Amino acid sequence: MKRILPLLPLLVLACTAAQASDAPAVAKPLPYAECIRTSEINEWHVVDARTALVRTGPDRYLVKLQADCPRLGIGAPGLLFRASESGKAVGGSRICGGVGETVSARDQPPCAISSVRKIDKAKFESLRKHAARHGSGADQPTKPINP
Repeated sequence: MKRILPLLPLLVLACTAAQASDAPAVAKPLPYAECIRTSEINEWHVVDARTALVRTGPDRYLVKLQADCPRLGIGAPGLLFRASESGKAVGGSRICGGVGETVSARDQPPCAISSVRKIDKAKFESLRKHAARHGSGADQPTKPINP
């Protein structure tokens, strides 16, 4: 037993490191100035049940969802982005990939956004070719929506 006690801290450290490496990486929200401004969306594309693309002028974004959202992009409006309550308080309808942000389609419950990241034009065009549905930003409300 006396031989095991000195090794106990090393064993605990090794177990903790193994658990940390198995945990999925959590995406950081975009800086506020780089977020999707919902009032400036020019086009959107639904690639699959968990992936959407958004373009606001020259900026292009990859939006990942926490769960499948199979009706995304169906009907008018096809995509409705909703900022989190804290995001609304800071200044309007920006989607940064933070907690509480959602996207939905008509007559569908909101789907939680897990991450938003900027992508280059080539990646956007490559993913866009596989999109099942698409639309323009004209569907976005000009005033924040209350759930």
